[in-house]
Amino acid sequence: MLLGLAYRMLGSTGDAEDVVQDAYLRWREVDRSAVREPRRYLSRTVTRLALDRLRERRARERYVGPWLPEPVATAAWPLDPLETVEQRDSVSTATLYLMERLDPVERAVFVLRSAFDLPYREIADILGRTPEHCRQLHRRAAARLAGDRRFAPSRREHAVLLERFLVAAREGDLATLRSLLHDDVVAWSDGGGRARAARNPVRGGDRVARFFAGIHTRHRPGYELVELNGAPGAVIALNGPQALTFSVAGDHISAVFLVVNPEKLAGLGLLPSAT
Repeated sequence: MLLGLAYRMLGSTGDAEDVVQDAYLRWREVDRSAVREPRRYLSRTVTRLALDRLRERRARERYVGPWLPEPVATAAWPLDPLETVEQRDSVSTATLYLMERLDPVERAVFVLRSAFDLPYREIADILGRTPEHCRQLHRRAAARLAGDRRFAPSRREHAVLLERFLVAAREGDLATLRSLLHDDVVAWSDGGGRARAARNPVRGGDRVARFFAGIHTRHRPGYELVELNGAPGAVIALNGPQALTFSVAGDHISAVFLVVNPEKLAGLGLLPSAT
């Protein structure tokens, strides 16, 4: 639970692990007899440490190109809880990307309420706010995220759409690619200045289709389908691993997220063979 909380707050497994380790170091020093609820103490500590790290990162970081959250192979990393649709959505690439627009405290309230279903009274205690203020922050955060969320298909439909996209890109089938994409689709590529990637989002169905067909037809990379961030995704073998996920509006792909920054891919531990 604590790693899942820290990751949702930060979008980075390395930062999440550091925060949880710091929280346990503090737990070792505390007078246990004075702590009535260890879970609440640790949740409060992790949340506050994550808030500090998020503020520090935003103050100092000048990221090269679009920033995307670090992809996580769901089966290999503890992102609990993941039982409900809302909990899985809270760890998706699209939601984590959108949460970067939120104020850090708004993000904490949204995560604690939507992913962990904590009562506002407990959230208020963790953040040093009033329950009513936390309720307002959650309502505001949910409204800001809801405007960008799209209808989600079933997991099977999502996986089928993903594989059709990859096969069409590899074969250079522009007609099929274009038919899978929403007219207003946007593709983000995160290289972080450490790998070759588009510095600006690619917008529009025609441009996104040509972008992926051009790369995949030329290199014909292998890929492995794997669950990333609670949803179907793919690890692509192209000059090292790349992680691909997307969002869906109706039955069309509305957003494509491609992470090629090697620092964000080391934790996947996956090098797909040719498919």
